[in-house]
Amino acid sequence: MKKRSIGILLTVLLVVAVLAGCSSGSGADKTVKLAYVAWDSEIASTYVVKEVLESKLDMSVEMLQVDAGPMFAGVADGSADAMVAAWLPGTHASYLEQYGSKLEDLGPNLDGTKTGLAVPTYMDINSIEDLKDAELAGTLQNRIVGIEPGAGIMMATEKALEAYGLSDYTLLESSSAAMVQELEKAYQSNEPIVVTGWTPHWMFANMDLKYLEDPQAVYGGAEQIHTMVRTGLKDDMPEVYSLLDQFNWTPEDMEQVMVDIAGGQSPEEAAKKWVGEHEDQVNAWIAAVQE
Repeated sequence: MKKRSIGILLTVLLVVAVLAGCSSGSGADKTVKLAYVAWDSEIASTYVVKEVLESKLDMSVEMLQVDAGPMFAGVADGSADAMVAAWLPGTHASYLEQYGSKLEDLGPNLDGTKTGLAVPTYMDINSIEDLKDAELAGTLQNRIVGIEPGAGIMMATEKALEAYGLSDYTLLESSSAAMVQELEKAYQSNEPIVVTGWTPHWMFANMDLKYLEDPQAVYGGAEQIHTMVRTGLKDDMPEVYSLLDQFNWTPEDMEQVMVDIAGGQSPEEAAKKWVGEHEDQVNAWIAAVQE
């Protein structure tokens, strides 16, 4: 009797092991881990992908908010499955050089991005060169308001300070949200301010802002946002891979989600609203998955 019980137990354990093996081979029972940086633009895109994965493909999604370096590192080492937040060819070039051979680039999901130093249009300056003016520097308290340390735009701005001889300026490290708060405060009081800016971003829709000309091209030209996935994702989660490969939208699409979030909606609510209002576009993304 004891031997029979042991045999039954071993059989049950074997069945469980086989089922577990089958489960791990399919994406349906796995959690998709999406890494992203806390930029308004990347919050918008990543939550839209999350909403589509959950509502259309019945997947479970774990969101991993990290800085730019750990985002690339996480996808490269497999601790994250994917990201839709790689700004190329310039902003995240150093990270791509470091980790590019260990991840798969699915190409751009958005065209027409830009980074640089931005100011309110009421400021009578047009170029980064103008920041050399001592009187202007004084009114700006010799500071440029930045975002998270390690972000590509922060590294580019450090280079810009050197290239334009702006050693008297301090680049303030903060966060995307804190930078916008400082900008809004100055804007409402019609005070001068210089911030690290990028588009798409809802602040350009809500405030009259302009980029300072960059004659030395430190920030480069127009960029794209790329989707990056870990190696092996295509085999492990083919449906997820197909969706990520098809995901693409416009700056106007992204701005809709960002404006809703800035207006008080949660990222989940804004993403759900956008997906509901763009059914044809979303269905085109998942068409390849259903083939």
